[in-house]
Amino acid sequence: MKIINPTSPGRRNMSFVEKKHLTKPSVKSLLEPLKKTAGRSNSGRISVRHRGGGRKRKYRIIDFKRRPIGLQGKVLALEYDPNRTAWIALVEYENRQKAYILAPQGLKVGDEVKTIEKGEAKLGYRLPLKNIPVGTMVYNIEMKPGQGGKLVRSAGSWAQVLAHEGKYANIKLPSTEVRKILGECLADIGQLSNEQHRFENLGKAGRARWLGRRPEVRGSAMNPVDHPHGGGEGRTGIGLKHPKTKWGKPAYGVKTRKKKKLSNKFILSRRKKKKRK
Repeated sequence: MKIINPTSPGRRNMSFVEKKHLTKPSVKSLLEPLKKTAGRSNSGRISVRHRGGGRKRKYRIIDFKRRPIGLQGKVLALEYDPNRTAWIALVEYENRQKAYILAPQGLKVGDEVKTIEKGEAKLGYRLPLKNIPVGTMVYNIEMKPGQGGKLVRSAGSWAQVLAHEGKYANIKLPSTEVRKILGECLADIGQLSNEQHRFENLGKAGRARWLGRRPEVRGSAMNPVDHPHGGGEGRTGIGLKHPKTKWGKPAYGVKTRKKKKLSNKFILSRRKKKKRK
């Protein structure tokens, strides 16, 4: 983590993670154009607030499946991906094919990566959940066999294998939710890279605009006609017994998951609710 000297108001609280060990993309076949949708619908109206602009960038094609099983690969480079928070690794397999994968913490250039059915749960390896020892940290977890990783893909995150019950494995997710996932689903071993990302401070509004984030206006700063939190003299608070969004829906700690969702039966323990300050 690098903390910037306060040579100007915009740099006073600025900090970012060092990227000296990362290289620039060299394989053009793994890059795709990324069309901007911003926060506007097909009619040109803003449908998602606070989105728009941002730096022009290309999409990196990430191999979330990491199949077939048994194919050995070697890490050629670690790279920065503008579309995600974790670092990515450029891998060359035995058949000379190259691909990008999510890089775990501690992975280095020259390391071996492999997807195996059974064996030692080493860093950079990918195994079925049924063959991963209890207590192991995992990431990039499949929800259906062969679908590709869907869970735990952001910087510094990891899940933990708690138990094996029949054809399912009990996984504790970063949200503290405990969930049953089929043992045939694959998962990568380790913790995702760039764990210091959460300590980054943008420092100035311009860095937020580079990321495609437009300014937000607090609801309590609006008029009552514009927002349920608006109105009042001076800097008043929300002033409502039950806080609402601009569209009148309940906010702050309200459960939004559907009660009759089919996958509810796979959740053994709900995530812990954070207390409001």
